Amino acid sequence: MRGKLIVFEGVEGCGKSTQLQQLRESLAQSAAFQALQNQGIIPELLTTREPGGTDLGIGLRRLLLEDYGEVAIAPRAELLLYAADRAQHIEEMILPTLEAGSWVLCDRFTDSTVAYQGYGRGLDLGLIQELNQVATAGLVPDLTIWLKLDVEQGLARAQRRGAQDRMEQAELAFHQRVQQGFETLAQQFPDQRATIDGAQSADAVAAAIHTVVQDYLAEWYKPFLAI
Repeated sequence: MRGKLIVFEGVEGCGKSTQLQQLRESLAQSAAFQALQNQGIIPELLTTREPGGTDLGIGLRRLLLEDYGEVAIAPRAELLLYAADRAQHIEEMILPTLEAGSWVLCDRFTDSTVAYQGYGRGLDLGLIQELNQVATAGLVPDLTIWLKLDVEQGLARAQRRGAQDRMEQAELAFHQRVQQGFETLAQQFPDQRATIDGAQSADAVAAAIHTVVQDYLAEWYKPFLAI
């Protein structure tokens, strides 16, 4: 049985990276998930991110997120760099992992490209859809977890973490447009998507995500768990 791709999305500071690791830990303690692993149905649980999920991606992430001062990345160039990262990520890591039956938890995926480069940068959404289709080879997430959080609250959290990357340093209006992108995607494509209130405590967010994923797990693997 093919594995599952679960993606975490949201604005800066929404807690994606933290919650991804929390889900990994909660799945390791889940009786149902452990039963499936013991049967060899889900061999592994992989965590990764975009950009930067491969050796090539690490270099692309540095290009995309480091602050180069006077050097500006043109929006279309930025879009193509993200697409290159995703194409390599899919080919080298995600597809082989899914085909082996394993799960992938990914920090950002195609929704982020639509939100950041489409709504944030104002690039053509049709072009972005085509590029995403090419980069992913048609792969779509089995579940997208959107951590919904007020932009200013998220940026304040990001600032408290210390040094900010190039994307975090963008003007507030940019981040507000990005949030509108995530809002629109949630409205247009509600299936296989869970919206979680990111303003809750980290424990409350983790508990909500765990419940959602356990429900999907029970549905996806019903024949095996009924044994």
